[in-house]
Amino acid sequence: MTPSKPSVLFVCVHNAGRSQIAAAYLSALSDGRIEVRSAGSAPADTVNPAAVAAMREVGIDLSAETPKILTRDAVKDSDVVVTMGCGDTCPVFPGKRYEDWTLDDPAGQGLDAVRSIRDEIRTRVEILISTLLPVAE
Repeated sequence: MTPSKPSVLFVCVHNAGRSQIAAAYLSALSDGRIEVRSAGSAPADTVNPAAVAAMREVGIDLSAETPKILTRDAVKDSDVVVTMGCGDTCPVFPGKRYEDWTLDDPAGQGLDAVRSIRDEIRTRVEILISTLLPVAE
């Protein structure tokens, strides 16, 4: 029997910046070994253009992504739920691993500020991966 992949849900309010960046990094850096979801408690219409531009600089294309609404099922079906400023709107289920990442919101910020947020998210995603995947021999 093949063990199931760990799954991670990134949640922020608009699902247009931080959670999209984190999900894209986790997908790219885990080589498909982790199931990745992202959602927002009040999703925006589009992904933040500065987030798209900042990720394009590191070779990751967010232009086709769309913000998604947070559902109870998405939380229930995830092993780890990483919140980024969604406050009390994220449902809590016993036995889930929750992390709250305090990060600046890229909404309305210029590319330089978003680059800094992007780089901090990458560092946190790398740490998260190290806790979810066994070290290769």
